[in-house]
Amino acid sequence: MPFATSADLPASVRHHLPLHAQDIYRSAFNHAFEAHFTDPRREEVAHRIAWAAVKRAYFKDDGMWVKKPG
Repeated sequence: MPFATSADLPASVRHHLPLHAQDIYRSAFNHAFEAHFTDPRREEVAHRIAWAAVKRAYFKDDGMWVKKPG
């Protein structure tokens, strides 16, 4: 199920990620969800890919997600 807005994201994402990171997550999830339409684990795969996309741009510091420098 693709997410139309960041408000549609799971609470675990909305409550922990900054807005820009939520946008990255939503975009990556939606793209992966469409790209893996034949995979029976489509939603699980899309969530994993979305988290990986966030981790390329952000890191966790003292429990908070912070944008990587550069």
